Amino acid sequence: MAAPVLFSIIESPAHRDFSALYRRLGIEDVRLTSMRKAISALKQAVPDYVVAEFMYGYGNNYAGVNVCNLDVFLYSLQKYSRETRIIVMVERRELQYVDKLAALFPLHAVLTLPVNEGDLEQALSDEHQALPPGKEE
Repeated sequence: MAAPVLFSIIESPAHRDFSALYRRLGIEDVRLTSMRKAISALKQAVPDYVVAEFMYGYGNNYAGVNVCNLDVFLYSLQKYSRETRIIVMVERRELQYVDKLAALFPLHAVLTLPVNEGDLEQALSDEHQALPPGKEE
């Protein structure tokens, strides 16, 4: 059986390096430094997990069409897999906006930054189904 694949999308220093945890759990970690690279990587492998930061789109960058930095990637991911577990890390001050993303995509877990290894390990080993869009954990 192949090792589960995890896309670790690292866009800021707040997203710590959890590669030792992933190795210990037998998960293949694909480290990506931008959403563009993550979308491109979908052509090579479909992840079982995605761990990424949520950054709310306050300004004109998202022009009111997208909620955050993850939208375009998650829409692309749906073409390849609807079973991928999405684990979102978010700053406490932006936590209030995560429900807008959850209304569009099922989120497996929402972790408040700074994330510790134990919280992430629990989210990765948690067997409950992803939350349907619009539902809170």
